[in-house]
Amino acid sequence: MSTSTTSSGGSPRSAPGRPPPPVPGSPRFLFSIEGVRYEAIRELMVTPSGESVLLAHRHGLEGGLPGLCVVRRLPSPSTSLRRKRLVEEIKLAFRLNHPGIAQVFQLKSHQGDPHVIMEYVPGPSLETLVSAGVARCQPVSESFALYVGTELAEALHHAHTLTDEEGKGLGIIHRDVSPRHVFVGTHGGVKLTNFGVAFSLMAFRMVSPESLVRGDVAYASPEYMERMPLTPRSDIFSLGVLLVELLTGTHLFDVQDAPREPAGMRPLHSETFPSLPLPQMQVLLSRFGPADVERAVATLAPDVKSLLHMALRVNPEERFATAADLRDALRAVLAQRSPGYGRQEASGEVARVLAEGSGMRDVVEFGEAGLFPEGLDAHELEALVKKNKK
Repeated sequence: MSTSTTSSGGSPRSAPGRPPPPVPGSPRFLFSIEGVRYEAIRELMVTPSGESVLLAHRHGLEGGLPGLCVVRRLPSPSTSLRRKRLVEEIKLAFRLNHPGIAQVFQLKSHQGDPHVIMEYVPGPSLETLVSAGVARCQPVSESFALYVGTELAEALHHAHTLTDEEGKGLGIIHRDVSPRHVFVGTHGGVKLTNFGVAFSLMAFRMVSPESLVRGDVAYASPEYMERMPLTPRSDIFSLGVLLVELLTGTHLFDVQDAPREPAGMRPLHSETFPSLPLPQMQVLLSRFGPADVERAVATLAPDVKSLLHMALRVNPEERFATAADLRDALRAVLAQRSPGYGRQEASGEVARVLAEGSGMRDVVEFGEAGLFPEGLDAHELEALVKKNKK
């Protein structure tokens, strides 16, 4: 998500007409649901579209369940059709129950706006890790990227193959797989978030307008930008773009090199604020090919390059057939490269990348999660690094 209303290194500013954001030591009461009290303790981000993401604490839970959660306050849909679509999207997210997917708990209407209560992942986003890698002039290791890719492919496979009560496939496609929607927890677990723009073949799903692009177009597949039918292979392409950026610190597409938009290209508009301009992305994807991939991955190992080339084929039929196939291929390369690489190794690498990149945090803009894992100050991060080196 865009963070243009949040100053780098500073506190988020409240949108016009909104209550001021909570400050440390002074939580703000939000609402209660069935005896559970929700208090906002920090505003993580505010988007130009009016959405805000709050870190909240739940009080009054039975059984001593963890109290932290994320509350996404969404702008109230302007039409009944959009309100119905939003409810359907949340219902869809309720069905996803997988350790690699951040759980969606509830939908609450409060002060005229829908609030989605979600699982809190205590750790940085991949967007933050990419920025930290740029700051230290060294991206994450190939082993770390292979590990993350394996976990994400497994989570996507779960979503792609999910069925309803009658065993009928729901046809879920995330269509917004990007670094800002992937978090690495403090113990090395990888979580995919933001299934709110997911596409599904469920009969009661509302169809988006033909010209409307949902999700960040910087990670969209060519067929999505051409408004062709979506399949799970669209998410595979997006995951490939994400992995290129994670491995190299550079996005696959350079919009500054985009030629002029040709006459007759179908006009599109994005529902959210994309990280790269929509018209330029349309042009680049319309001319995208294997040579573009090779230029981006030239410095990587041959086995990693081969995986990325297959994930990033223009023709969906030439990509990995399923996310499970991509998962297995990534896992096999990781096993050869770094046998036993898992959560502990990933957690240690996250701490090192953040610590080494922290010296440049005033020069390089980090992602919406901030440089440090949520709840960790600089001295606490140093202690975490020392712990992981033992």
